[in-house]
Amino acid sequence: MSRSGAAWFTVATTAVARHLPFGLSGIVAPSLLGFAAINGCTFALDLALLTIFHGVVHWPVPVSITLSYGTATSISYLLNRALNFRSHGLVGRQVTIYAGVVVVNYLAFILGVGSGLAALGLEYQLARIVAGLCEAIWMYVAMRFLVFRDSPGPAPADQAEGAGHDLVTPDPR
Repeated sequence: MSRSGAAWFTVATTAVARHLPFGLSGIVAPSLLGFAAINGCTFALDLALLTIFHGVVHWPVPVSITLSYGTATSISYLLNRALNFRSHGLVGRQVTIYAGVVVVNYLAFILGVGSGLAALGLEYQLARIVAGLCEAIWMYVAMRFLVFRDSPGPAPADQAEGAGHDLVTPDPR
């Protein structure tokens, strides 16, 4: 049986969440793992673009941060909507809420913390990493409870389209 990318993503995050050690399997939601995977990749893209824009092209830090962040956050929205939260809510409404969340995030964490730490002498990439840690907490909570609040809750392990049972070995049917 063929599965969509979103179904495979759900199966994978559910399987990993179910096998977390130290009692974390009862605490960490599959959507948090999905968010971490997606946003880890988009954060790496953000840092790569920041390095190119500021370190190679020599654009000012605020301009470089704005362009790299804008690209990464747009990709993050699309991937989280389709793969992680599997939302079918109205895109216009979600994008409006997401835009507000992003503006708060951008001003408080990206420019505020990131540019502020760089201005205080911390290397700009390290400043962006520190800002990214603050951003991660805010963005997950906002995406889960504000932007994608229409999303179905975490699926029980046995209902997540075969969650984990055929993650490694294909279904023999």
